[in-house]
Amino acid sequence: MKSKSWVYILVILSMVFWGMTFVWTKIVLDYWEPVTIILFRLIVSSAIIFGFLKLFGRVQKVSKKDYGLFLLSAVFNPFIYFIGENYGVKHSSATVSAVIIATIPVFTAIAARTIYKERLSVINILGMVLSLAGIVVMLNGPEFNIRASGKGLIWLTMAVISAVFYAIVLKKLAVKYSSATIVATQNLIGIFLFLPLFFIFDFQQFTETKITGELITNIILLAIFGSSLAFIFFTIGTRELGVSRTNLFSNLIPFFTAVTSFIVLKEEFTAMKIVGMVTVIGGVVMSQIKRSRLTPPVT
Repeated sequence: MKSKSWVYILVILSMVFWGMTFVWTKIVLDYWEPVTIILFRLIVSSAIIFGFLKLFGRVQKVSKKDYGLFLLSAVFNPFIYFIGENYGVKHSSATVSAVIIATIPVFTAIAARTIYKERLSVINILGMVLSLAGIVVMLNGPEFNIRASGKGLIWLTMAVISAVFYAIVLKKLAVKYSSATIVATQNLIGIFLFLPLFFIFDFQQFTETKITGELITNIILLAIFGSSLAFIFFTIGTRELGVSRTNLFSNLIPFFTAVTSFIVLKEEFTAMKIVGMVTVIGGVVMSQIKRSRLTPPVT
Protein backbone atom coordinates (compact mmCIF):
# COMPACT_ATOMS: atom_id res chain seq x y z
CA MET A 1 0.00 0.00 0.00
CA LYS A 2 1.41 3.34 -1.01
CA SER A 3 2.29 5.58 1.92
CA LYS A 4 0.03 8.56 2.37
CA SER A 5 2.42 10.52 4.57
CA TRP A 6 2.48 13.28 1.98
CA VAL A 7 -1.29 13.61 2.23
CA TYR A 8 -1.12 14.06 6.00
CA ILE A 9 1.57 16.71 5.55
CA LEU A 10 -0.60 18.62 3.07
CA VAL A 11 -3.66 18.42 5.34
CA ILE A 12 -1.66 19.66 8.35
CA LEU A 13 -0.33 22.51 6.22
CA SER A 14 -3.88 23.45 5.30
CA MET A 15 -4.70 23.69 9.00
CA VAL A 16 -1.60 25.80 9.62
CA PHE A 17 -2.70 28.21 6.91
CA TRP A 18 -6.30 28.32 8.11
CA GLY A 19 -5.13 28.86 11.66
CA MET A 20 -3.17 31.90 10.50
CA THR A 21 -6.09 33.30 8.49
CA PHE A 22 -8.00 34.17 11.67
CA VAL A 23 -5.17 36.50 12.66
CA TRP A 24 -4.79 38.01 9.19
CA THR A 25 -8.55 38.53 9.04
CA LYS A 26 -8.51 40.25 12.43
CA ILE A 27 -5.93 42.70 11.07
CA VAL A 28 -7.81 43.40 7.82
CA LEU A 29 -11.05 43.98 9.74
CA ASP A 30 -9.49 47.23 10.96
CA TYR A 31 -9.78 48.46 7.38
CA TRP A 32 -12.61 46.63 5.57
CA GLU A 33 -15.95 45.00 6.33
CA PRO A 34 -16.22 41.18 6.10
CA VAL A 35 -17.88 41.01 2.66
CA THR A 36 -15.19 43.22 1.13
CA ILE A 37 -12.45 41.06 2.65
CA ILE A 38 -13.97 37.86 1.30
CA LEU A 39 -14.58 39.32 -2.16
CA PHE A 40 -10.99 40.46 -2.63
CA ARG A 41 -9.65 37.19 -1.22
CA LEU A 42 -11.61 35.33 -3.87
CA ILE A 43 -10.63 37.67 -6.71
CA VAL A 44 -6.92 37.35 -5.97
CA SER A 45 -7.17 33.61 -5.32
CA SER A 46 -9.09 32.90 -8.54
CA ALA A 47 -6.61 34.91 -10.60
CA ILE A 48 -3.67 33.04 -9.09
CA ILE A 49 -5.09 29.52 -9.47
CA PHE A 50 -6.55 29.98 -12.95
CA GLY A 51 -3.30 31.62 -14.02
CA PHE A 52 -1.36 28.64 -12.70
CA LEU A 53 -3.66 26.15 -14.42
CA LYS A 54 -3.44 28.03 -17.73
CA LEU A 55 0.34 28.41 -17.52
CA PHE A 56 0.92 24.69 -16.98
CA GLY A 57 -1.86 23.47 -19.26
CA ARG A 58 -3.90 21.96 -16.42
CA VAL A 59 -7.23 23.63 -17.18
CA GLN A 60 -9.98 21.05 -16.68
CA LYS A 61 -13.38 21.48 -18.30
CA VAL A 62 -16.35 21.21 -15.96
CA SER A 63 -19.15 18.93 -17.17
CA LYS A 64 -22.54 20.60 -17.58
CA LYS A 65 -24.17 18.00 -15.35
CA ASP A 66 -21.90 19.13 -12.50
CA TYR A 67 -22.74 22.85 -12.74
CA GLY A 68 -25.40 22.50 -10.07
CA LEU A 69 -23.03 20.62 -7.76
CA PHE A 70 -20.36 23.31 -8.12
CA LEU A 71 -22.93 26.04 -7.46
CA LEU A 72 -24.17 24.23 -4.36
CA SER A 73 -20.64 23.76 -3.05
CA ALA A 74 -19.86 27.45 -3.63
CA VAL A 75 -23.01 28.51 -1.78
CA PHE A 76 -21.86 26.53 1.24
CA ASN A 77 -18.23 27.55 0.84
CA PRO A 78 -17.05 30.26 0.22
CA PHE A 79 -20.40 32.09 0.43
CA ILE A 80 -22.16 31.07 3.67
CA TYR A 81 -19.04 29.78 5.40
CA PHE A 82 -16.98 32.93 4.94
CA ILE A 83 -19.83 35.22 5.92
CA GLY A 84 -20.21 33.29 9.16
CA GLU A 85 -16.49 33.05 9.80
CA ASN A 86 -15.62 36.68 9.08
CA TYR A 87 -18.49 38.17 11.07
CA GLY A 88 -17.68 35.66 13.81
CA VAL A 89 -14.08 36.86 13.93
CA LYS A 90 -15.33 40.45 13.96
CA HIS A 91 -17.33 39.83 17.13
CA SER A 92 -14.92 37.40 18.85
CA SER A 93 -11.19 36.94 19.37
CA ALA A 94 -9.18 35.14 16.69
CA THR A 95 -8.47 32.18 18.98
CA VAL A 96 -12.07 31.73 20.17
CA SER A 97 -13.25 31.87 16.56
CA ALA A 98 -10.81 29.15 15.57
CA VAL A 99 -11.94 27.02 18.50
CA ILE A 100 -15.60 27.19 17.45
CA ILE A 101 -14.65 26.34 13.86
CA ALA A 102 -12.74 23.34 15.21
CA THR A 103 -16.02 21.67 16.21
CA ILE A 104 -16.66 21.00 12.51
CA PRO A 105 -15.12 17.46 12.60
CA VAL A 106 -17.70 16.19 15.07
CA PHE A 107 -20.68 17.06 12.92
CA THR A 108 -18.87 16.15 9.69
CA ALA A 109 -18.01 12.69 11.01
CA ILE A 110 -21.68 12.07 11.83
CA ALA A 111 -22.76 13.23 8.37
CA ALA A 112 -20.06 11.20 6.60
CA ARG A 113 -21.00 8.09 8.57
CA THR A 114 -24.66 8.55 7.64
CA ILE A 115 -24.19 9.41 3.96
CA TYR A 116 -20.92 7.75 2.87
CA LYS A 117 -20.72 4.98 5.50
CA GLU A 118 -17.23 6.12 6.51
CA ARG A 119 -16.16 4.37 9.69
CA LEU A 120 -14.10 5.47 12.68
CA SER A 121 -12.66 3.07 15.23
CA VAL A 122 -13.24 3.36 18.98
CA ILE A 123 -9.83 4.95 19.47
CA ASN A 124 -10.61 7.44 16.66
CA ILE A 125 -13.82 8.43 18.43
CA LEU A 126 -12.00 8.70 21.77
CA GLY A 127 -9.47 10.95 20.06
CA MET A 128 -12.30 13.15 18.79
CA VAL A 129 -13.73 13.40 22.32
CA LEU A 130 -10.29 14.22 23.73
CA SER A 131 -9.82 16.95 21.15
CA LEU A 132 -13.19 18.43 22.03
CA ALA A 133 -12.21 18.41 25.70
CA GLY A 134 -9.08 20.35 24.81
CA ILE A 135 -11.15 22.81 22.81
CA VAL A 136 -13.44 23.39 25.80
CA VAL A 137 -10.41 24.07 28.00
CA MET A 138 -9.06 26.58 25.47
CA LEU A 139 -12.43 28.27 25.08
CA ASN A 140 -12.92 28.89 28.80
CA GLY A 141 -11.32 31.64 30.78
CA PRO A 142 -9.54 31.27 34.15
CA GLU A 143 -12.89 30.95 35.92
CA PHE A 144 -14.34 28.66 33.25
CA ASN A 145 -16.56 31.31 31.70
CA ILE A 146 -16.91 31.31 27.93
CA ARG A 147 -15.22 34.37 26.54
CA ALA A 148 -17.16 34.99 23.34
CA SER A 149 -20.10 37.21 22.44
CA GLY A 150 -23.47 35.67 21.61
CA LYS A 151 -23.47 37.41 18.25
CA GLY A 152 -20.05 36.01 17.42
CA LEU A 153 -21.11 32.49 18.40
CA ILE A 154 -24.20 32.67 16.15
CA TRP A 155 -22.15 33.69 13.12
CA LEU A 156 -19.53 31.02 13.81
CA THR A 157 -22.21 28.35 14.26
CA MET A 158 -23.54 29.25 10.81
CA ALA A 159 -20.03 28.74 9.44
CA VAL A 160 -19.77 25.33 11.11
CA ILE A 161 -23.09 24.13 9.66
CA SER A 162 -22.19 25.27 6.16
CA ALA A 163 -18.77 23.58 6.42
CA VAL A 164 -20.40 20.23 7.16
CA PHE A 165 -22.62 20.41 4.09
CA TYR A 166 -19.66 21.62 2.03
CA ALA A 167 -17.58 18.60 3.03
CA ILE A 168 -20.33 16.24 1.89
CA VAL A 169 -20.66 17.94 -1.52
CA LEU A 170 -16.89 18.22 -1.89
CA LYS A 171 -16.54 14.45 -1.65
CA LYS A 172 -18.56 14.06 -4.85
CA LEU A 173 -16.47 16.62 -6.74
CA ALA A 174 -13.08 15.43 -5.47
CA VAL A 175 -13.31 12.10 -7.29
CA LYS A 176 -13.90 13.77 -10.67
CA TYR A 177 -11.87 17.00 -10.71
CA SER A 178 -8.44 18.18 -9.63
CA SER A 179 -8.18 20.06 -6.36
CA ALA A 180 -7.07 23.26 -8.09
CA THR A 181 -9.99 23.11 -10.53
CA ILE A 182 -12.50 22.66 -7.73
CA VAL A 183 -11.15 25.53 -5.60
CA ALA A 184 -10.73 27.92 -8.54
CA THR A 185 -14.25 27.24 -9.83
CA GLN A 186 -15.82 27.61 -6.38
CA ASN A 187 -13.97 30.88 -5.80
CA LEU A 188 -15.04 32.22 -9.19
CA ILE A 189 -18.68 31.44 -8.43
CA GLY A 190 -18.20 32.96 -4.99
CA ILE A 191 -17.11 36.26 -6.53
CA PHE A 192 -20.46 36.64 -8.28
CA LEU A 193 -22.34 35.63 -5.13
CA PHE A 194 -20.58 38.28 -3.06
CA LEU A 195 -20.62 41.13 -5.59
CA PRO A 196 -24.25 42.20 -4.92
CA LEU A 197 -23.64 42.26 -1.16
CA PHE A 198 -20.47 44.27 -1.69
CA PHE A 199 -22.18 46.99 -3.71
CA ILE A 200 -25.21 47.12 -1.41
CA PHE A 201 -23.48 47.14 1.97
CA ASP A 202 -19.74 47.78 1.70
CA PHE A 203 -18.99 49.84 -1.40
CA GLN A 204 -19.17 53.27 0.20
CA GLN A 205 -17.02 52.26 3.14
CA PHE A 206 -14.57 50.63 0.72
CA THR A 207 -14.13 53.85 -1.27
CA GLU A 208 -13.44 55.80 1.92
CA THR A 209 -10.79 53.42 3.26
CA LYS A 210 -7.12 54.25 2.84
CA ILE A 211 -5.16 51.45 1.18
CA THR A 212 -2.02 50.63 3.15
CA GLY A 213 0.81 48.16 2.82
CA GLU A 214 -0.47 46.25 5.85
CA LEU A 215 -3.89 45.86 4.23
CA ILE A 216 -2.52 44.68 0.87
CA THR A 217 -0.04 42.27 2.50
CA ASN A 218 -2.66 40.57 4.65
CA ILE A 219 -5.20 40.31 1.82
CA ILE A 220 -2.56 38.64 -0.35
CA LEU A 221 -1.68 36.26 2.49
CA LEU A 222 -5.37 35.41 2.94
CA ALA A 223 -5.81 34.82 -0.79
CA ILE A 224 -2.71 32.69 -1.34
CA PHE A 225 -2.64 30.62 1.82
CA GLY A 226 -6.24 30.76 3.08
CA SER A 227 -8.31 30.74 -0.11
CA SER A 228 -5.95 28.84 -2.41
CA LEU A 229 -3.36 26.47 -0.94
CA ALA A 230 -5.32 25.51 2.18
CA PHE A 231 -8.42 24.56 0.20
CA ILE A 232 -6.40 22.70 -2.45
CA PHE A 233 -4.57 20.67 0.21
CA PHE A 234 -7.83 20.03 2.09
CA THR A 235 -9.50 18.79 -1.10
CA ILE A 236 -6.62 16.38 -1.70
CA GLY A 237 -7.06 15.09 1.84
CA THR A 238 -10.79 14.60 1.36
CA ARG A 239 -10.15 12.52 -1.76
CA GLU A 240 -7.33 10.41 -0.27
CA LEU A 241 -8.35 10.04 3.39
CA GLY A 242 -12.11 10.53 3.35
CA VAL A 243 -14.36 13.25 4.74
CA SER A 244 -14.21 12.23 8.41
CA ARG A 245 -10.46 11.78 8.77
CA THR A 246 -9.58 14.95 6.91
CA ASN A 247 -11.98 17.10 8.92
CA LEU A 248 -10.66 15.74 12.21
CA PHE A 249 -7.48 17.70 11.54
CA SER A 250 -9.53 20.89 11.92
CA ASN A 251 -9.06 20.50 15.67
CA LEU A 252 -5.48 21.67 15.11
CA ILE A 253 -6.61 25.06 13.82
CA PRO A 254 -6.96 26.66 17.30
CA PHE A 255 -3.40 25.62 18.13
CA PHE A 256 -1.95 27.38 15.09
CA THR A 257 -4.25 30.36 15.59
CA ALA A 258 -3.28 30.71 19.25
CA VAL A 259 0.42 30.62 18.42
CA THR A 260 0.04 33.14 15.60
CA SER A 261 -2.20 35.37 17.76
CA PHE A 262 0.40 35.32 20.52
CA ILE A 263 3.16 36.35 18.11
CA VAL A 264 1.29 38.85 15.94
CA LEU A 265 -1.62 40.16 18.03
CA LYS A 266 -0.04 39.69 21.47
CA GLU A 267 -3.11 37.78 22.66
CA GLU A 268 -2.98 36.18 26.11
CA PHE A 269 -1.26 32.80 26.20
CA THR A 270 -2.27 31.19 29.51
CA ALA A 271 -1.32 27.87 31.05
CA MET A 272 -4.93 26.75 30.56
CA LYS A 273 -4.68 27.48 26.86
CA ILE A 274 -1.43 25.50 26.60
CA VAL A 275 -2.99 22.51 28.36
CA GLY A 276 -5.97 22.72 26.01
CA MET A 277 -3.77 22.83 22.92
CA VAL A 278 -1.70 19.82 24.02
CA THR A 279 -4.93 17.91 24.68
CA VAL A 280 -6.26 18.82 21.23
CA ILE A 281 -3.09 17.64 19.52
CA GLY A 282 -3.14 14.35 21.44
CA GLY A 283 -6.75 13.81 20.45
CA VAL A 284 -6.05 14.48 16.77
CA VAL A 285 -3.21 11.94 16.80
CA MET A 286 -5.56 9.34 18.32
CA SER A 287 -8.25 10.17 15.77
CA GLN A 288 -5.91 9.22 12.92
CA ILE A 289 -4.80 5.81 14.26
CA LYS A 290 -6.04 3.18 11.85
CA ARG A 291 -7.55 -0.13 12.77
CA SER A 292 -5.90 -3.22 11.31
CA ARG A 293 -8.81 -3.66 8.93
CA LEU A 294 -10.15 -0.17 8.51
CA THR A 295 -12.82 0.19 5.88
CA PRO A 296 -11.34 2.40 3.12
CA PRO A 297 -12.99 5.74 2.32
CA VAL A 298 -15.82 5.57 -0.18
CA THR A 299 -14.78 7.07 -3.52
